[in-house]
Amino acid sequence: MLFGLSNESANAMRAEVMSEQRTSAPVQAIGSGIPRWADFTIAAIGLIAAGPVIAVTALAIAASSGMPVFFRQKRVGRRGRMFELYKLRTMESSAEGPQVTSRDDGRITSLGRFLRRTKLDELPSLWNVLRGDMALVGPRPEVPRYVRLDDPQWQVILQVRPGITDPVTLRLRNEEDLLARANGDPETYYLNELQPSKLNGYVAYLERRTWRGDFSMLWRTVVEVATKNAFGA
Repeated sequence: MLFGLSNESANAMRAEVMSEQRTSAPVQAIGSGIPRWADFTIAAIGLIAAGPVIAVTALAIAASSGMPVFFRQKRVGRRGRMFELYKLRTMESSAEGPQVTSRDDGRITSLGRFLRRTKLDELPSLWNVLRGDMALVGPRPEVPRYVRLDDPQWQVILQVRPGITDPVTLRLRNEEDLLARANGDPETYYLNELQPSKLNGYVAYLERRTWRGDFSMLWRTVVEVATKNAFGA
């Protein structure tokens, strides 16, 4: 008996196979990023330093919009392996809808808008770095629904751990504003316009990736976020 599978379910099944065996497509040369031991050390220090901020913010979320305070979502990681991404919750706990979010999305809470603008909602993702799901610098992890495991570009991107930041993410820091200005459906705009641009950028970045470049990118991200928050940009 045949059963219909959603794109997300089909991707999940293919990911299990991909995690056990390498793709048959030619492996493209990828530069080495920040060593795993350095990722682990920096993420551990970051979590300890950010612990009080995460705790206070979690209490504020619970007081303003209830539980849970953390947002967990399946993402596609290295070699197609699924993992749960952790963030501070910025939307209503019962919110459903598109898996892309524009600036004027009604599902975002008042506190959530502040957390998204300041990127404080990303702090729990350091736990994913500690676990080895992610790296500090690398292509951003995507939800299963938007990943095509048979696409050559995705096969290149999924050779590495996804990251918290990268050149494409820093350049598209205000992606939610672009989605808000899109005519029609933001999800369609994302799939037809934004994602193809991001995939091209990810592949280009990986081709010239170096550990020095990744350390520089990490520092640039910290400075960019801190500067824009300080000046209210």
